[in-house]
Amino acid sequence: MSGTPGRAEAGVIFDLDGVLLDSEELHYRAYSEVLAQFGVQVSREEYAVHWIGEGTGPEYAVHTYRLPITAADLRRQKAPLYRKLLESSVSLMPGARAAVDRLAPHFRLAIATNSSRADVHWVLARFGLKEAFQAVIAREDYQHAKPAPDAYLAARAALELPAERCLVLEDSPRGVRAAQAAGLAVVAVPNAFTACCTFPEGTEMATSLDVVTPEFVRAHLRSS
Repeated sequence: MSGTPGRAEAGVIFDLDGVLLDSEELHYRAYSEVLAQFGVQVSREEYAVHWIGEGTGPEYAVHTYRLPITAADLRRQKAPLYRKLLESSVSLMPGARAAVDRLAPHFRLAIATNSSRADVHWVLARFGLKEAFQAVIAREDYQHAKPAPDAYLAARAALELPAERCLVLEDSPRGVRAAQAAGLAVVAVPNAFTACCTFPEGTEMATSLDVVTPEFVRAHLRSS
């Protein structure tokens, strides 16, 4: 966890990949490079459903394509390839920096992600965003990955706020389910990969981060 103390009695918790960071394409390319070694090619739609939507892409690939490695092996082989792509070509999602700048003076901000601590802190340093966030919850900071609620429970606790005073911004169905399981209000901001996914019924949707203003956040808090 890192960051500066919050100034407000409400918080916004961002997912990282696909919400703040335009990294889903990089994850896809890294996994594709590993799978190509076994003669396997997955489509972007397939990736969106099983990797982003369900969070079980490696397990799906190993089972479906009868790979001679485990899901854990697939994740391990993908990690350095992704890091190389991350360092060479990653960018923020459209409107991400402006959204953080708009919200930081009014709310306590946190990140809750399935990405590794090393990757998250590299991204925050690369884009000069570290000081905007009071809390950073990475994969090493909790037991069960999304769609389990662990990441969001940890983020809420780190912000020292009740559940009804926190709003989550997510891009994927499993992230939405994780936030809901943690008892938090959540708004989905789908991207090019997740727009085709089926979100839980009744999920609040936003077209982009451009609409996420302080007024938008206050209107979507459970206590509003």
